[in-house]
Amino acid sequence: MTAQGVYYKKRVVVASLAGLFVGFCIAQLISYATLSENIPKISLKLNNEHYPITPWIPAVPPIIHEHAYDNSTVADEMKKEVRVLCWVMTNPTNHKKKARHVKKTWGKRCNILLFMSSEVDNELPTVKLNVGEGRENLWIKVKEAFTYVYKHHYNDADWFYKADDDTYAIVENLRLMLYPYNPQTPVHFGFKFKPFVKQGYFSGGSGYVLSKEALRRFVVEGIPNPKMCLPGTVVNEDVEIGKCMANLNVTAGDSRDWNGRGRMFPFVPEHHLIPGKDRTFWYWKYIYYPTDDGLDCCSDNAVAFHYVSPGMMYVMDYLIYHLKPYGIVREPHRLPHKLNVGEFMPAPTYDLLNSDEDSKDDEDKYLTTTKAPTILEPDGKELNSKEVEDDKKKSLSDSKKINSETKKSVENSKKENKNEISKKDEKRLARLRRELRKLQREYDEYYDKEEN
Repeated sequence: MTAQGVYYKKRVVVASLAGLFVGFCIAQLISYATLSENIPKISLKLNNEHYPITPWIPAVPPIIHEHAYDNSTVADEMKKEVRVLCWVMTNPTNHKKKARHVKKTWGKRCNILLFMSSEVDNELPTVKLNVGEGRENLWIKVKEAFTYVYKHHYNDADWFYKADDDTYAIVENLRLMLYPYNPQTPVHFGFKFKPFVKQGYFSGGSGYVLSKEALRRFVVEGIPNPKMCLPGTVVNEDVEIGKCMANLNVTAGDSRDWNGRGRMFPFVPEHHLIPGKDRTFWYWKYIYYPTDDGLDCCSDNAVAFHYVSPGMMYVMDYLIYHLKPYGIVREPHRLPHKLNVGEFMPAPTYDLLNSDEDSKDDEDKYLTTTKAPTILEPDGKELNSKEVEDDKKKSLSDSKKINSETKKSVENSKKENKNEISKKDEKRLARLRRELRKLQREYDEYYDKEEN
C-alpha cells in the first residue's frame, strides 16, 4: 500500500471515532433533556407548593453542606426566645483532641459558647481559670466557671448549660425542654441519679442546665457560704453541686418528655438503645426514674449523650441535621404553655409493662450482654493522684456492694415469682377438679335416667 493510501485509511479511522464520540454526546444530551422534562412533572405532582424544582445541583463545598429548602423558622425563633449559654469543661490536653470538635458540631448552635480550661487557646478560644486540671479539681473548676459566667454573661442568656468535651447535645431540643419554664424559677435539669441527695442530683457527663435564678443563688448565696456549698475541692463535682442546689432550694427538675422517656443520658446512644439489660450494673441502682433500654429508653426529642468520641460527633451531626428520608416531613408539635415563676410541668406517666417497645415483660428475649462503661469521668484517666486512686477504690467497692445487693434482690424476686406461679397453678388445678366432678355427676344422672 502506498503512503497516500495509508494516510487516507488513517483519516477514515479518525473520522469514524470522532463520529462515534459526537453521536454518544448527542445521545446523552437528548437523554438528559428527556429526564429533565419528566422528573419535574412527577415532583410537581407530589408537591408543587413548597419545593421549587431546580434543574441543577450547585457545587457546594462539603464543609458547608447547607440545605436551601430546610424550614428553620421555629428553631430560629426559639433561639431568640430561649437563650442558652453553653460552657464546656476541657483541659489543655483535650483542646485539639476533643474541644475543637464540639465547636465544629453541636457547640455552634448555642447562643454563647465558652470553653473553660487552665490554659489560653486562641483557636477555641478558652477562658483561662486559675485552677489545676484533673478530676480532683473538678469542683473548684465548676465553681470558678459559673462565677465567671455570672460576672460576664448573666444578662446575655436565660439558661446556663455545663457540658464536658465528650458530651453531644442537640441544642434545639434543649430549648424545647426549657421553653415552658420561667428563667426566674430556681430550677436545674439533667439526668437524675437518686443516691446522696434527697431530691436527686444530675450526672455531670451529659451536663446540667441552670436557670438564671439558680445561677444567681449558686454564685451569690451558695459559693461564699460553706454551710450551703462545700468549700475546697472534691472528686464528685456533680454530687456536690446537687447538694448545694438542694441547700439553696433550687429544684432538681424532671427532664423527661411528656411520654416519660429520658432526654439526657450518661452514656452513648448505643448503651441505651440496644436491649441487653444487665441489672447488676450500678446504673440501674442509681437511676431516679423507672426507665428501660431499647427504643423505650429515649425521647424523640433527646437532648444530650455522654462519652461521645470526636468522630461520632460528626456522625451524629450528619444523622440529625443532614440525613432525611425523602417524602417524610415531621411537623413540629405544639409548644406547651408558658409557666409562671415557681410553676412546673406535671410529671409524666410511664408504664414499663404497657410500653410498645422493649420492656420488662419481654426481658427474657434478650441476652444480658451489655458491657458496662467505666465509672470514672474521662479526666480521671489522666491523673495518678492518691485522692483519685482512693476514689477509684471506693467507687469499685460501692459498685461491688450495689451489684451484690441487686443480685440478691433479683434472686428474691425470682423466688417470689415462682411462689406466685405455684399458687396460681394450685388454684387452677382445684378449679379443674371441681369442674370434672360436676361433669361426672351430670353424666351419672343422665346415665341413671337412661337406665330407668
